[in-house]
This record gives sequence, structure tokens and C-alpha cells, in this order.
Amino acid sequence: MAFAIQTEAALQEDVRTMVTALNAHLTPLSPPEFQFPMTAEQMSGADCMVFIVRDNSGAPVGMGCLKQHEGRIGEVKRMWSAPHLRGQGIGASVLAAIIDKAEALDLSELVLETGTSPEYAPAWSLYERAGFQPCGAVLDYPTSEHNRFYRKVLSA
Repeated sequence: MAFAIQTEAALQEDVRTMVTALNAHLTPLSPPEFQFPMTAEQMSGADCMVFIVRDNSGAPVGMGCLKQHEGRIGEVKRMWSAPHLRGQGIGASVLAAIIDKAEALDLSELVLETGTSPEYAPAWSLYERAGFQPCGAVLDYPTSEHNRFYRKVLSA
């Protein structure tokens, strides 16, 4: 399947639909106090870049967000691909685009928070294949048995 990735505005109905689908998928996997979702409005902030994957028909089939923090730190947020297309490289392509952009912005590292239930195993594999290493809590996230953290030092 061919697809295109580009940065787009978060405040689009089809992006909101993906955010809703992602939230619906993640909500039952961890207690609410250990989930850290972002709304489309939060993703539209000046500190965020949203990467949208569209198929040949223009339909959105994946997304990811790069959120910039002080200290040249970037955070990977809101990674999602359409369930019927998982395993076809969408997530890896979005993550590669986020890494490339982070390096172009001269960020020193990328961090991320994810869950610990077995349903997250494909995400862990994706991040580890891209060079992310498990680490302790990042940014202001709490340490818990429900959260797993990753870090990737960038060459920039």
C-alpha cells in the first residue's frame, strides 16, 4: 500500500476522528490516572507538529506527534495507525519522520511514555527497532507499574 506522510493541522475532522479512535483503543488498557492523552486542540499548539499518513485516496490511516520541550527535548506522542493496516510500516514511517524532524530542529533527544500491558508489545518493538532504549521516568510523568518510558539520543 502506498501512503504519504506530511505535517498537517491537528484541527481537522479526520484527525479528530483518529484521536478519538486512539483514545478508545487505549482507555481500557491502563487506569485513567496513568494515561496522558492529548486532544487535537493540544496537538495544535506551537510546540507540536502533527504527522498525518494518508492513503492514495487521501484518507488518513495514521498519525504521530512531535512535542517540543525545553532543553532541546522532543517527545513522541499520539502514535496511531488504522487497525486494518497495522504491520505495513505506517508506524515505522511516522516515527522515522518524527526522528528526522527532531534532528533537523537540533533536538538532543526524543523521549516517550507508553503503557505496560501486553497490548503495547508491538509499540515497544517499533520504538526499540528505531533505537529507543527503555529508561526511567521522563519529563514530569510519574513512575508506575502502568507506564514504560523510552529515550533516544539524537545525532544532532
